[in-house]
Amino acid sequence: MSLTRDSAEASRRGGRSARPRGGVDMATLVGLAAAAVVIFVAMASGGSLRAFVDPPSLIIVLGGTLAVTTASFSLSDVAIAWRDAGAVLIHRTSDPRGVARQVLLLAEAARRAPETLRNVLPELKHESFLHRSVTLVAEGLPPDDIERMLIGEVEASGAGKVKSAGVLRRASEVAPAMGLIGTLVGLVQMLGSLNDPSSIGPAMALALLTTFYGAVLGNVALAPLAAKVERTAEEDALVKTLYTIGAVSIARQENPRRLEMLLNAVLPPGKRIQYFDRDSDRGSPRGA
Repeated sequence: MSLTRDSAEASRRGGRSARPRGGVDMATLVGLAAAAVVIFVAMASGGSLRAFVDPPSLIIVLGGTLAVTTASFSLSDVAIAWRDAGAVLIHRTSDPRGVARQVLLLAEAARRAPETLRNVLPELKHESFLHRSVTLVAEGLPPDDIERMLIGEVEASGAGKVKSAGVLRRASEVAPAMGLIGTLVGLVQMLGSLNDPSSIGPAMALALLTTFYGAVLGNVALAPLAAKVERTAEEDALVKTLYTIGAVSIARQENPRRLEMLLNAVLPPGKRIQYFDRDSDRGSPRGA
């Protein structure tokens, strides 16, 4: 049995492959780029762009945001959060319906010939969690042990992503606050130098640009990335939950039709499948 061949056949019948689709997340990039373009046009239409460049303001906002965020968490938490933020820009997604069909293909194959699971392991290396799940089943571990191990891994992975989103969310809150602090610093410098007109301009620039930098960093960059990490965590948890349900069901040697009901109970209403369609014998595609 070739899972790749059967998955391709299911795809031709109206389904989608469960193989993760890698590539740039266009929604994130387009959204961030559009916001940057709008801000850039507004800046350029009013005069020189150099007026919006102030190194002391950048140091206060960027350095202060990083320092306060790190103080709120740990160095490893902050490093992982930035890594996860970069990962959402190139996110490998799996279609939940394709995942459910793949699980049912495995269940049908294992029901006909249990040794099939070992044969398809090389084809599953593109999805590490599925590969581990099928390996546990193929090695004959008790279903309850498989369920505990896989659920624990799903929860641990989800908790890590939630923490990363929390770090980014905290940074998005700190950035505008650092901008306000920079504004106060600039105002104090300006009021203390009223007798020197040449120093009023730089102090005013510091006062205004730190607020600008903080607002842009917090609301245009960090907050959307935090939301994206949260959504990615939800999508990954759904896919891994489907794999967990499938692995436990196969280990218990349950009827694939019951497995289909269990999978549909987890899938969102718009993503539910009809793998064992009553009309399939008359040529209706599975999962239509």
